[in-house]
Amino acid sequence: MDIGAEGSSRRTALPPYGSRRGFLKAGLGLLLSAGAARAASLRPPLVLAYGDSLTAGYQLPPAASFPAQLEAALRRSGVGATVHNAGVSGDTSAQGRARLAWVLKALPAPPSVAIVALGANDMLRGQPPAPMKANLDAIITTLKARGARVILAGMRAAPNLGRAYAREYEAVFPELARQHGIRLYPFFLEGVAANPRLLLTDGMHPNAQGVAVMVKGILPLVRSALAEAASPRAARPA
Repeated sequence: MDIGAEGSSRRTALPPYGSRRGFLKAGLGLLLSAGAARAASLRPPLVLAYGDSLTAGYQLPPAASFPAQLEAALRRSGVGATVHNAGVSGDTSAQGRARLAWVLKALPAPPSVAIVALGANDMLRGQPPAPMKANLDAIITTLKARGARVILAGMRAAPNLGRAYAREYEAVFPELARQHGIRLYPFFLEGVAANPRLLLTDGMHPNAQGVAVMVKGILPLVRSALAEAASPRAARPA
């Protein structure tokens, strides 16, 4: 056997330097991607609280707002989720729809769960329910496309707007929930509305104790949605 020929053959069988460098870069890229994926998997799930003043915490210290109290309640129950406050006082459904893209872009990660609590200001301004329904439909569609489990928080119409308006307005929320196959919390202010002990002096916004009642009511739905988000193969709610 020609040892020189064998050695030459072995040398020529090796990939050129540029190719080896490419392999090294590819390997490093895979390691970095795996590390990023692992870091993402260790990040606590994100809940997006998307709404108006009822979400933002109107006239309340930050720790007493709905998102802050919900996060604390989740952690007390053993769920280490982060709740992002994306409430803006005075927002209508149209304004919420307009700002959704940049809110999602600014988040540190895609939300696992999104609570949509908009529409109260549409009602207080006497706006027709049809445009509100279209806006909420677009918001829900966008959030679902990002992989979020959506909880829609409903609202009731003020009595002075009349029965016909109330029927049309209040029907929007269950209709959208059925259409999208998402969870519905029928009335965001359940147990709080019309209770002076749980409201600020304006008679409309919850105080810290009122927010605690809201959190207690919606907490089981949020926990259920987070559990589903952690198990992608689980069926969506009907």
